[in-house]
Amino acid sequence: MNHKVKTALIFGITGQDGSYLARFLLGKQYRVVGVSRGSDPTSSPNLCSLGINRDVELITADLVDFHSVLQVIDKIKPDEIYNLAGQSSVSLSFRQPIETMKSFVMGMLNILEAVRTVDSTIKVGGFKS
Repeated sequence: MNHKVKTALIFGITGQDGSYLARFLLGKQYRVVGVSRGSDPTSSPNLCSLGINRDVELITADLVDFHSVLQVIDKIKPDEIYNLAGQSSVSLSFRQPIETMKSFVMGMLNILEAVRTVDSTIKVGGFKS
């Protein structure tokens, strides 16, 4: 039997929830590619503390930039996408409500539009509350 390895693309992989999701999917034999918005995603304390920092592929992209999201999805061609990215600081969300809204709404819209453009069979999930 020929088993294709599934690929999961996780936006927000360096956060707590993204790191645990990555560990879960690695345990299910997925190829896990994580997207971080900035700095150095390879030094993520969450991925390091779970001992999976060497098991995931990490790339940098801006979720509110459609072309950035489109390029990532077109390059990786994932089977599944999880969006756990977005503004998560409560105090910052009160000080910058528009940027907070953009990080969730525009980010998800960009993912959905990129999936529609690249391959509408890609499964999308992981809405953060």
